[in-house]
Amino acid sequence: MDINAVLKERQKWFEWKNIKPIHLKLEKFKNENLKVKNVKIDDVIEILIEENEEKLNEIEEIAKMMKPWRKGPFKINDLFIDTEWRSYIKWNIIKPYLNLENKDVLDVGCNNGYYMFRMLEMNPKSITGFDPSALFNLQFEFINKFIKSNIEYKLLGVEHIPFYEKKFDTIFCLGVLYHRPDPVTMLKELKAGLNPNSEVILDTLIIEGEEETALCPVRYQQMKNVYFIPTLKALYNWIEKAKFKDIEFIGKKYTDLEEQRKTEWIEGESLNNFLTEDLSKTIEGYPPPLRVYLKLKN
Repeated sequence: MDINAVLKERQKWFEWKNIKPIHLKLEKFKNENLKVKNVKIDDVIEILIEENEEKLNEIEEIAKMMKPWRKGPFKINDLFIDTEWRSYIKWNIIKPYLNLENKDVLDVGCNNGYYMFRMLEMNPKSITGFDPSALFNLQFEFINKFIKSNIEYKLLGVEHIPFYEKKFDTIFCLGVLYHRPDPVTMLKELKAGLNPNSEVILDTLIIEGEEETALCPVRYQQMKNVYFIPTLKALYNWIEKAKFKDIEFIGKKYTDLEEQRKTEWIEGESLNNFLTEDLSKTIEGYPPPLRVYLKLKN
């Protein structure tokens, strides 16, 4: 597979009628000189700039053009981008298990880059993000205009990892596995992107149970693109079939309304719309979303 040809073809995505106006406005904005006074990388990524009201209004206009904002939150002066997910809840679960110092890191399904920005404080050698979404790429470029990181963002997916020119010491795969129709093949693709003695940080949905089985829903929380939700034992079997050497259990957590909820920055439905009133089941009658966090060792 010619990755450069794929990337060249995907540049056309910025010409889509829903993307082009945002892209053009952002390209103009990226050429402006901004007085960034401070950037604080924490649970809320805070950016402080010294600009007039007109410029701050322009920044707010661009941010609102980019809805929906899924991962975050971000704060630019008084503008609070209250994203659907409070992503720091997941980050704070996995953070104690990370050592990214001087490592080449890949985040697959990186969305707007929130987790990659959080990685900066750990001084990795390089950070690369893969996500085949033009909108999320524009959100990343918007935030990175202020942060000025050297993060590379590619409009690629997990299927491109085996053909990519670079191998990685740590690959993050957060909330992707259940969106793939062949999870074992995907795990093998992740492994193909690793250097020797490296690792994958995996977050995915599971169901409770002692059996080595998986749920195969037509829809799950209204999502059509959820293929398999395994028990932990079944997930471990998939990982073994992909030939990882070892698995370190980090933790598991039910997704709740503190972590994911509707805000004015998504203009659509969220977790409370996808669960029953007592939050005990999805509206399809399945178990509510339970996530497991693992470190897979190559």
